[in-house]
Amino acid sequence: MEDVEVVVAHRQRATLRVGDVFLKVDGDPAHAAIEVRAMAMVPVPTPAVLWHEPPVLAIAAVPGKALGVLGEPSAASPAAWAATGAAIRRLHDAPLPPWPGEKLEDVAAELDSECAWLLANGVLPPEVITRNREIAEAALRPWRPAFIHGDFQITHVFVDGDEVTGVIDWSEAAPGDPMSDLATLTLGHEERLDDLLAGYGPGADRDVIRAWWSLRSLVASRWLIEHGFDPDAPGCEFDVLRSRMRDS
Repeated sequence: MEDVEVVVAHRQRATLRVGDVFLKVDGDPAHAAIEVRAMAMVPVPTPAVLWHEPPVLAIAAVPGKALGVLGEPSAASPAAWAATGAAIRRLHDAPLPPWPGEKLEDVAAELDSECAWLLANGVLPPEVITRNREIAEAALRPWRPAFIHGDFQITHVFVDGDEVTGVIDWSEAAPGDPMSDLATLTLGHEERLDDLLAGYGPGADRDVIRAWWSLRSLVASRWLIEHGFDPDAPGCEFDVLRSRMRDS
């Protein structure tokens, strides 16, 4: 009998692994529906969909191992990071999905709301929040929409040697700012940005990527706290915000 491993679990969703099968249980059936549609469209390796019976989506495991983990140095080679950049570029050059993405004004409103919550609850020094809100402003500009993953965390990319074997968790896929994908992947791994962009090619805006590091860390922190995660763990979101103070 196979053991059941709880990969992640919180109030919104849970992912279980049984052998080489992942079972994703989501309270919002729209997330899995988007994930299935996106994986059928994108020009990058994705897990095979075994079956989908809402609220459960069953997908096959992908070979290889994660590109890295937030809070720890990535052991992946520069070539693996460059291959990941090339895969992201193929995604961003693909035809847009037919469903809508997040609007600029919604991103700005969410940023203001989350900064207000962080200030009101005193989870970080006010100067850290205020300075990072200023840095994040550079991301709040009109962008040319691309097909983005929407949650391109380093743990969502699998590699075998120098090859990308799969990209998982597509429930946030939509038209959006391509720089946000590049920023999410390198969050806490800023030293690998050059390797990533070597594969991605021209068109990346480093200032906007840095702005998204601040923006994503500010916006994600309350959700992480409320769902049992620790943004203050070494190398995670709070450290990213503090590091922006040292860089400014």
